[in-house]
Formats: sequence, structure tokens, C-alpha cells
Amino acid sequence: MKKSILLLFITFLFIISFNITVGASGWGFKKNPNHTPPEIGSYQKEIEGTNSFYVGSPDENKVYLTFDAGYDNGNLSGILDTLKDKKVKATFFVTGDFVNRFSDLTKRMVEEGHIVANHSYSHKTINSQSKPDLENDLKKLEDSFQNLTGTEMVKVFRPPKGEFDRNSLLTLKELGYKTVFWSIAFQDWSDEHQRGKEYSYNSVINNLHPGAIILMHTVSKSNREALPDIIDEITNQGYEFALVTEL
Repeated sequence: MKKSILLLFITFLFIISFNITVGASGWGFKKNPNHTPPEIGSYQKEIEGTNSFYVGSPDENKVYLTFDAGYDNGNLSGILDTLKDKKVKATFFVTGDFVNRFSDLTKRMVEEGHIVANHSYSHKTINSQSKPDLENDLKKLEDSFQNLTGTEMVKVFRPPKGEFDRNSLLTLKELGYKTVFWSIAFQDWSDEHQRGKEYSYNSVINNLHPGAIILMHTVSKSNREALPDIIDEITNQGYEFALVTEL
């Protein structure tokens, strides 16, 4: 009898635990070699009606260059230099730690006409937070940014680690945010394990497609070195660089 009760209790705990985490996801997609938007499978239903984007229009030769900037290790200045030289505007998703520690770089992004968007103050997974906690976290970053730059941060958000669930995306929509995922990304976030300039270049160009939202990390030396050639080739293929605020 005691064993049966214990078994029922364990089963009950398992069901509760499962229901808490079901639906939580890390953004992903299936690449293809056809230079067309990738397939996102069941994620399409998850993001439908949530004011979320992973591509722009497949009928326009526009691409959206975006960078995630959690911290700086000396590569971001070079990235900004390239963007300025090539006359390309990009979107930078920043955290509270970045704004606080790298104020000069944050102000430079604004002064040079780039979009600085919300990657959360704390970099916590959004589906683990209540609506008030998430709202406070996002506003805390916006306040820090405005105090530093004197400008309002756009209501554009990228989930930390790409982790989300449908409810959290709907919460973001209610709070007035546009959520931006990506359709091109690669392993570039470890500054200790860089794969080289050619790897970064091929990872972008071999998967380029109309409406592509390109995710790159600013800590990558390989990205910094490859960026001039990436921009030149994207331009040579007839694409125009656009900002995520246009989505």
C-alpha cells in the first residue's frame, strides 16, 4: 500500500514538472543549400500571432545584419569601423552589463546610426520569468540606456540564448515588443575557440537568402576579420541592408 502511494506521488511530481517545462524551446531551424528561407517546422505555429520575426519578406532582396553583444573583448571597435567604412547600418542586441561596462561603445553605436535593441538586462531565460519580472527586467535596461545616451531604446527584443515559449512571446507582444530571431547563425560565440575568417564568411554567404536575418556575435575575431568581405559579397549579390525596425 505504501509503495503504491509513493509511486502515485512520484508520478504526480513528474507530471507537474513536465507541465512546467513543456513548450519551452531554444530557437532552431533546418538549413538548406537553396538560398531560400530555412524551414522552422513546429516553431511556425509557436510564433504565429506573437509579433515575432525570423525572416523578412522572401520577395525582397533585403538582409538584416544583427549582432548580439553581451560583453566586449576588443573586437567590437573593429566591427563598428567596418560598418562605418562600408556605410552599413546594423542592429545590436545588448544587455545591462554591456551598457554599464562599455558605455563608450554603446554611445558610439547610437552616434553612428545603428539600432541598439533589448537583449534583457539580466540575460535570464524569458520563459522562466513572470510577466512583472520580465517587464521590469526589460525596462531596467531601457532606463540604463536612456540615462546613458539620452535616447529611447526601440521596442525590439531578442530572447537570451534563443530560449522562449509561446506564452512569453505573447507577453512580449502585450508589452509592445517586436521579437526578432534569426535565419542565419553559426557557432561564433566562444572567443577562445575561433574557427577563422573563412568559416565566418562561408557560414553567412553559403546560407544567404532574401529576407535573411543574420546573427553574429561581436566577441568573434573571425567575424571581425570576415565582415568586410561578407558585406562586399552580400552587396555584390544585389542585396540591400535593412534594419529590423522595418520588419
